[in-house]
Amino acid sequence: KPLRLLRLILLIFGSGVLSASYSPESKWKVTNANGSLRVAAEVPGCVHTALLKARLIEDPYYRFNDLIYGWISHDNWTYSTTFSLQSTNSEWVNLILEGIDTVATVSVNKVLVGNTNNMFLRYSFDVTNVIKEVNVLEIAFTSAVTYAAAQWNAHTSYPVPPVCSPPVQKGECHVNFIRKEQCSFSWDWGPSFPTQGIWKPIEIEAFDIFQLVYLTSVPSYGMFFMFVKYSVPVDLWWPHGHGEQNGYDTVINISMNGHSIERRKKVYFRSVELIQEPVPGSAGLSFYFKVNGQAVFIKGSNWIPADSFQDRVTLDILRNLLQSAVDANMNTLRVWGGGVYEQDEFYKICDELGIMIWQDFMFACAFYPVEESFLEIVRKEITHQLRRLKSHPSIILWSANNENEAAVATNWFSVPSSTLPIYMKDYVTLYVNNIRDIIINEDKSRPFLSSSPTNGQESIREGWIAKNPYDTNYGDTHFYNYTNDCWDWKKFPKTRFASEYGFQSWPSFSTLQKISIPEDWDFISSFTDHRQHHLKGNKEMIMQAYLHYSQPMSKDPLQKYKDTLYLTQVMQAQCIKIQTEFYRRSRNEVVEGKGHTMGALYWQLNDIWQAPSWSSIEYGGKWKMLHYFAKSFFAPVLPVGFEDDGTLYIYAISDLPKDLQLQLLVKVYQWSSMDPVCSTITESLVVKAESAHPIYKESVSSLLKTGGNCTRERCVVVFSLQAYGKQYGPNNHVYLSSLNVAEGLKKPQISAVIGQRKEDFIITLKTTAIAPYVWLDVGDIPGQFDTNGFLMLENLKNITFLPWKPTTIAEMNKLLQITSLMDIS
Repeated sequence: KPLRLLRLILLIFGSGVLSASYSPESKWKVTNANGSLRVAAEVPGCVHTALLKARLIEDPYYRFNDLIYGWISHDNWTYSTTFSLQSTNSEWVNLILEGIDTVATVSVNKVLVGNTNNMFLRYSFDVTNVIKEVNVLEIAFTSAVTYAAAQWNAHTSYPVPPVCSPPVQKGECHVNFIRKEQCSFSWDWGPSFPTQGIWKPIEIEAFDIFQLVYLTSVPSYGMFFMFVKYSVPVDLWWPHGHGEQNGYDTVINISMNGHSIERRKKVYFRSVELIQEPVPGSAGLSFYFKVNGQAVFIKGSNWIPADSFQDRVTLDILRNLLQSAVDANMNTLRVWGGGVYEQDEFYKICDELGIMIWQDFMFACAFYPVEESFLEIVRKEITHQLRRLKSHPSIILWSANNENEAAVATNWFSVPSSTLPIYMKDYVTLYVNNIRDIIINEDKSRPFLSSSPTNGQESIREGWIAKNPYDTNYGDTHFYNYTNDCWDWKKFPKTRFASEYGFQSWPSFSTLQKISIPEDWDFISSFTDHRQHHLKGNKEMIMQAYLHYSQPMSKDPLQKYKDTLYLTQVMQAQCIKIQTEFYRRSRNEVVEGKGHTMGALYWQLNDIWQAPSWSSIEYGGKWKMLHYFAKSFFAPVLPVGFEDDGTLYIYAISDLPKDLQLQLLVKVYQWSSMDPVCSTITESLVVKAESAHPIYKESVSSLLKTGGNCTRERCVVVFSLQAYGKQYGPNNHVYLSSLNVAEGLKKPQISAVIGQRKEDFIITLKTTAIAPYVWLDVGDIPGQFDTNGFLMLENLKNITFLPWKPTTIAEMNKLLQITSLMDIS
């Protein structure tokens, strides 16, 4: 992250040497409209973080401050600085604004040099005739809220919904009329902080002959275009889990009339295809990705902005979140269309780690205006972002928007049916006739989708808006249902590709404690209600949890609150485990015309603040139970069990490129004993490469008979894959009844002894009884366990904790807390 306040790019051409200097004593100030507030500011930065650093406001995330500090976004603010620049003798001098958030007038030495109204656009203003040795730069912002309302008011021909965010989200209105981070006006998992500021660096460019604005490459086979031809290597870039992330350091020299520019760039080679073709035994078309000619099952999640204030999203935060995705065996993230096009370092890290990116353009859950002025700024935005990002091999898909095909097709906003054709035409105008046309001209190396969810080729056939964009025979689907029993896998759509699905949970107490006070620590407090931006979300979590687990019964209000937080994470993890395993085992099968599922991206990976959400990682980086579960249910080799009409089936899933000769070990335990009542191991069987196939079938009644006095309520089935004594993939299990009616479960006494091995810590657990959902928590000590939230069947178990920062055994012992399901009832 640049620390300098104004960065100067000095280019040298021919024999003419450019002379320039940067004045280190230059400082930024930010002032509100009436001049009553004037504070020091940092660039990159925003008004909220400047006021926070000046101690004029508390943490914006603290308690109800998102409402209390609404005045900041409604005021107009001006950034100003003074900088020195020696005489250059250059033909041209440009002021480059990489990221202005959002609506502003830009002046140099009191001369207006340009205007901005798009957060996602790079602006270049000619300042050749106004620049001096000592210069004053002013960027005067207009409130994004005020501007959006004015744009909405000016659009009088017909309404463009939605007008405002739902009341439960406590947000602002008309966000679809401004090219700004859409979720900054609020979302169902995030607060309303419509920021103003300079969110990317500012540069001065001086040049005589020509300038290099974009240096791009096409990461595909055959050739690499950038005024030069490039031979094809043999080493390709592969997604995580499928090969190495090979790249090549290149030196590019561009010459013209005796002048030259030399740059270094990392280039990559890989191919990507989106296969939509007939599926044997099924209506519709397939929907899956091939990378370098190899079909890849997409495993991962959806990415939202990591903070409401982008200047707080450091390289360390990005690397930690992205490494956490890889550590959970993910190979793909979808950059969701209501946030921001992420910073350059995000995509560089994804290139390095092998994380494929499904890249949405920043349009979400709304209709948008299509007058020429709006379309023109969108065209500039799309062109800029394509040229900025298309060199990254990690990006495998451009998708024009989030859920807007569905919004039009199913009339989300209840516009009169007679006017719906207007919005259908607008949809095609924006996403097809403009965005798609630009992509075709700029980048033919990746597939394009007009929306998500979409029916893909079928949507195109129907005029780009399908009658049912959620049709499981085509494309990708989004699916949410919080009232159905999530343990019933038959309730989930057997889709070609699941690009959104999920359940909410609350973050841990240690995360919430930072932004709340004791009176907030109750599941029916004003704070709890305020922080929940999804209508009926808290009730839905509790209802889903109580289908299978007993409610917390502690007489201590604080302990009951903590237990409830824990229970929401148990529920979320188990629900998404069952749903994801359903999608993974549906890879190679078509049942009643449905199946051939080739992707599972749950909603969502990360959080924007400390609140209930669908995330598997809390704000601050702490893993929820779901993320530990994801490490298992996304494992390259995995046995998956489920029950259908009284029969237990176990599938073997493998993402590996070679067949494996493995055995399946099946054990039945009574809840009352850590000794299995029966154990069966199969003959050696073939687990086929890159496939999911059934390897075991047994009626539940027959299986229970082998366990003596086993019943559904008394016993649990556990299984694993192995060969020659070596286990492949994690253990897995099937609960034969809800745990709130299980018989024989006892409250375990679990003790822990902590030792250290180099930087890591080994925690030896000892239990007196079988313990479901054993959860280890070390408060604010940053790091991750090798496993957590597990079913503990053995008397002793060693757990490894990998700290992200140095800590001690004493600190670990002080903060370690262990909870299991039976502790809360």
